[in-house]
Amino acid sequence: MKRRTKLWLVTAIVAIMTVGLIFVSLQWSHKNVAALTRRHNSQLSPVIMIPGSSATENRFDGLVKELNKNQRNPHSLLKIRVTNKDKLQFSGRIRPGDKEPFIVVGFQNNRDGYSNIKQQARQFNIAFKELDKRFDFNNFKAFGHSNGGLIFTDFLENYFADYKDQIKITKLMTIGSPFNFDEQSIQNKTQMLSDFIKNRKKLPTNLSVYSVAGTQNYTSDGIVPVVSVMASRYVFQGQVKHFTTITVSGTDAQHSDLPQNDQIVRLIKQYLLTHHKPRRPE
Repeated sequence: MKRRTKLWLVTAIVAIMTVGLIFVSLQWSHKNVAALTRRHNSQLSPVIMIPGSSATENRFDGLVKELNKNQRNPHSLLKIRVTNKDKLQFSGRIRPGDKEPFIVVGFQNNRDGYSNIKQQARQFNIAFKELDKRFDFNNFKAFGHSNGGLIFTDFLENYFADYKDQIKITKLMTIGSPFNFDEQSIQNKTQMLSDFIKNRKKLPTNLSVYSVAGTQNYTSDGIVPVVSVMASRYVFQGQVKHFTTITVSGTDAQHSDLPQNDQIVRLIKQYLLTHHKPRRPE
């Protein structure tokens, strides 16, 4: 009798546990499907921006102000600073209903050099992972000035595979990015450029890339040689969907002035932004 009672209790416990597991599994499945549906239907398409070396997350304040000038619905601005301890500091916000906010990611370690660029790409991945958790977006555009373009390239080759099934990068615009550092000849490939070329097959194939060079004297923008910017073709051309090189000159074509250059502003409006509507005249 005791044996039968014990067997009955064990059977009852197993049945209860099985029902409980089924219930938890169904709840998880329902939440997971709901989250995937929200992401799939999301109209949020942020423009994520990374500044160059020595610059902070405030680097593009003037550019964003210029892009928002006379706009019916100005783009929101969210800033993230990644500390040397990999902590994230947020400022600003994304306005409810804004389909195309600007998100700027800066780094406490904003020094130049390949080892720092690799560290910044790793830290950008930390910031991107948090953005992935907080916001249900299924695509984004990228804008990188100087080393910012190199950080994006390293991120796409070494980290983006973790997200590519759910999030697509549609466009990347690099401005004055020294893909071969300060080398004047493509015959002298730096370790960074060699690594980018070696790993180019990891780049998203549905990506459109715009590589923009500034020039004061047709050889450099005062800091970065044009040939170094144009070395980006060895990384992207033939691997991504579209690759375009653009040269800007004249006023504000010096390296540090490029983000404020009127031609750059027009290029961003033309190639990166899709929800950009001027305010109607009163």
